[in-house]
This record gives sequence, C-alpha cells and structure tokens, in this order.
Amino acid sequence: MKPISFIIPSRNNKTYLEMCYNSIRKNSGYTHEICFADDFSEDGTWEYLQEIKSKDDNVKIYRNEGPERLGLTILYDKIVEEMATNDRLLFFHSDMYLFPEALDYVDEYLKEGVVVTLTRVEPPLHPEGPEKIVVDFGIEPDELKEQQLLDWYRRYEPTQEITEGVFAPWSIMRKDFESIGGHDKLFRPQSKEDSDIFNRLHLSGVKFIQTWKGLVYHMTSRGSRFNPYSGGAPGKDSPEWLYTTNKNMREFIRKWGTMVQHDHHMKPIVSPVYSIGFELTKPAPVDMIRLLEPFCQYMVVPAREELLQYIEEEQPNTDYQLDKKLHTDIPKNPIYDIKVVFDPTKFNQQSFNILQKLPDIIKDSGSEGDRFELDIFDIWIEQMVEHQRNNIVCNSN
Repeated sequence: MKPISFIIPSRNNKTYLEMCYNSIRKNSGYTHEICFADDFSEDGTWEYLQEIKSKDDNVKIYRNEGPERLGLTILYDKIVEEMATNDRLLFFHSDMYLFPEALDYVDEYLKEGVVVTLTRVEPPLHPEGPEKIVVDFGIEPDELKEQQLLDWYRRYEPTQEITEGVFAPWSIMRKDFESIGGHDKLFRPQSKEDSDIFNRLHLSGVKFIQTWKGLVYHMTSRGSRFNPYSGGAPGKDSPEWLYTTNKNMREFIRKWGTMVQHDHHMKPIVSPVYSIGFELTKPAPVDMIRLLEPFCQYMVVPAREELLQYIEEEQPNTDYQLDKKLHTDIPKNPIYDIKVVFDPTKFNQQSFNILQKLPDIIKDSGSEGDRFELDIFDIWIEQMVEHQRNNIVCNSN
C-alpha cells in the first residue's frame, strides 16, 4: 500500500484527537504520515501533539499562535502545502475513529481523477441518510464502546460496495487537489468550504467513489458544531458555528447562485451560474435586501438609506464588494445578462422558493431574447452565458 498523509486540523478537541490518533496507529500501523495543525487551542492540544511527536517520527505538527483562529479552510491547505510529503491526501476530522482495513479500500480506488470517501458510522445525533450507517457506539471518547464497535465490524456485510458521493473523510491525489487551487479562502474560517471544493472537483471531471467497506466512526461535529469550548454540546449548535454557517452559506450563494445541492448519495448538483440583475420597482426594507442580495450579481433598489444601512451591516461578513453590486438607479448600459424585475411588496414564500431555483428554471424554460413572467417576476433574457466553470480554480487565494 502506498503511504497516505492524514490532514487533520483541530481546535480545543484534545480528547477526540487522542482517540483519533490512537485509532489510526492501532488500525493502520505507522506507515502513514499524520499531519496535525492546532488552531490556537486552550485545552492542552498542543502539549499532547508535542508528546506524540516526540514518540512518533511519522507525525508532523503545527500550531497557530493566535490570537485569532485560522479555521479549517486555511489550515487544510497550509498542511498540504507546508507539511504533507505524500502524493495521496486524506482529509480527516479529529472526532473520527478509523476502522481496521479502511485504508485498504482507499488504496483500492484512489488514483488521479478519483476522489474516495470512507463511509461514516454515526450515533443518532444527526438525521439518518442513505450515505451513512447509524449505530450508537458512544458520543464521547470515554464512552466509546470500542470492542462492541470492532465486534460489529467483523459481522458487518455491506449491501453495496460503492456509491457515487463525497463528504468527509475524503481522499484525493495531490495533483488533483492542487490543480483547482485547493480550498477557497472565501469560506474562512470554515463551513461550506467542503461543498465548494466538491462542486469544483465535480465540474473538473473528477469521479467520486464512496466505499462501503472502508469505515470511520464519526462522533458528529464535536470539533465545530457541538464543541463545548464554543458554547456547543451534543445536539446543541454553538453560537460560533451558527454564525460561520450562516455567513458562509451566503457566500456560497453569491458564488454559485443557489444553496448547497446534492443528490441522496451526496454527489454534488451544480446549477448554471448566470449573470442576473434584480430591478426592484419599489423601495424595500433592509431585511428584504438582506434576503435577496446573495442571489444576484447586481441589484437596483430605489431605497438609498436602506441600501447604505445594509452595506454597512453586511460588508464585514463578505469578501464581495457590496457598494459595486447594490444601486438605486438602473444602469444605462446593463452589465448583467438576465434582468429580473419585480415588486418587493408582493414577495412571499412562493416567490422565495422560485428564487432559490431560478437558474434552473431559466435554463429549462428560457432562451436568449425571451421575456416571460413567473409569479411576481418579469424575466428578460439577453444572453444565457453559463459561468460556473469559471469557479473551478478558486481565485480568492
């Protein structure tokens, strides 16, 4: 088996990190390189990493000295660029336990042009899904029923060998990762950085394979969403996670034109990205502007004070220049290909449902030169140039 570099950032997650490291060494030996990045932890993580580094020559460690966190988006790529020495990369979470033989199945499928995902076994903290196996072997490292887990694994017979989907933990050849520029720093510190890179890999032609023979036990977002150091708990979202998830979902919509989409096996669905301008026929309150803005490339709202207030409030949360996007007057020479005119006072839930699917509706129902009405929207199509492939290589790094 060719060696793999584990890519594992962590923050205030020491007890899970210990479980993670021990499972890798117990169940895959010492052939594979493990690269840890400590993101300014305060729970003894750095001291623990220094300890295992002194005993394990195939461990590499890095510490962000703070005071601000860097997050997964930055640290994943820092590890790849500055620490990992192998051509085969495995993006792994610190709250995961590696099953025996899991890397055998990565080795079986991983090559250039293919991304391999290990199947997650999880306790019932998240909703069930067809891409995972829900079995409760504990949600804390000191609760882990390891022998029961291993006994279960020896009896486990998958009903399918592979499906086509992608999520953590996922492995990729370095050449494929670097060819698209790694993770997009737009999604710092973390959240939606994975959905973005999966979209880009999908558009680049990479094939996704989820192996149902190679497994991890995932204690379910204990390093981020449910981390007690950030105010979280089992099943309780931390305020930090809620903020970054909302912020980066809005960035994702600005970049891709829709919310995150995938099929039932977690294969990305990428809608066309068009140059769309909204022209509102009446003033709109700040909350309406906040709802609409991410879904277009240009917006005209006859409400100067509301626009200025929104820009002041939202600009700290985005890399996009909102003062270049939001205007009170219709441009003399439109810079967008598709114009959507509507009265914001008539906007309702049905309108929002249409808005979320607008690129696909335009692709399926319109053509260049068309004008048609849909709900409250008057849609004018000058051109139907698709821009999603421009997103394959990230340009914010």
